[in-house]
Amino acid sequence: MKVLNLGCAQSHVFEGWFGSESDFQGQLERGLLECPMCGDKTVRKLPSAPRLNLSGQSDSAPAPAPVAAGTADPRAGELQAEYLRALREVMARTEDVGERFASEARRMHHGEVEPRQIRGRASVAEAVELIEEGIGVLPLPDLPAVKDTLQ
Repeated sequence: MKVLNLGCAQSHVFEGWFGSESDFQGQLERGLLECPMCGDKTVRKLPSAPRLNLSGQSDSAPAPAPVAAGTADPRAGELQAEYLRALREVMARTEDVGERFASEARRMHHGEVEPRQIRGRASVAEAVELIEEGIGVLPLPDLPAVKDTLQ
């Protein structure tokens, strides 16, 4: 198994697991790779430090977190991971009502149904209308990475 540090054109950093270098190259050439944060298919391999298992020596120093190329903040990888964890937590604790989001939010606001934590899709105009009606909404990006379980 070959674990590679990868990045996209938007400077997001992520890992990819491949059977071999040729497996990686084949998937890259066929356009099968994409950034889990933004869906960008402009994926490139980033430098990574090899891990050597030498008998009798211990590795007491933690490995540094990968840093996105061209990113000013050296904690970019950590922040990206924390952001994804928070979004996955929202997904786990809310009910997906899909396209019915605006109508369900209104029904709860007006006491027609029991209040609960929901998520779904609404147009920008619908979200603005909900806010103007005094209904609290929090727009979240539609990221590929929060749709599936990540390893």
